[in-house]
Amino acid sequence: MGIYEKLMNIQLELKAPKNQFNKFGNYSYRSCEDILEAVKPLLHQNKTALTISDEIVQIGNRFYVKAVATLTDIEGGQAISASALAREEEIKKGMDASQITGSASSYARKYALNGLFCIDDTKDSDSTNTYVKDENKQQKQGNNTSSGVITKAQAKKIYALANGDVDLCKKIIGKYGYKKSDEVKVSDYEKICKEIETAAKALLEGTPFEE
Repeated sequence: MGIYEKLMNIQLELKAPKNQFNKFGNYSYRSCEDILEAVKPLLHQNKTALTISDEIVQIGNRFYVKAVATLTDIEGGQAISASALAREEEIKKGMDASQITGSASSYARKYALNGLFCIDDTKDSDSTNTYVKDENKQQKQGNNTSSGVITKAQAKKIYALANGDVDLCKKIIGKYGYKKSDEVKVSDYEKICKEIETAAKALLEGTPFEE
């Protein structure tokens, strides 16, 4: 088998369930370590090796951690890679400089692995949330007024759009004067969703976005 056939086999067989839980956003997620633990037996079966490297890159006036995940065929020597970027925060409460870099590294590594092994966090989040049904139900009941706050299901959608990036969510809802997602008013909901979706896409693509 060539490297692409081996990668296809790993992608088809890899199961990395979301065993972690974020209390702030009230959603489940998988970590980089979860993916690595799940993929190791498949690497052995397909006679491949996985390596992950980090480097700091500057885009505009901001610094990002770029992670590159590389799958190598130990029989033929061929390799295939995927990369992802995560921006380092200048200040993060409760963390020193090394922890901030480590946090960005873990985030970037996770999404590099997602890209390499076709793990779609957004799809997983959407498939387990019921915000669409809840929104439709609320609209039929006439409770979704401009003066009210969003539902729990709508709050989950915010974090799904951000790919589980709590800091990104806090930053953007903070611009609208909110500390928690369950405080967001319906009148601001669509604007916040659009801004978070744009920002999350920019982070994954390594394209700076205006805050």
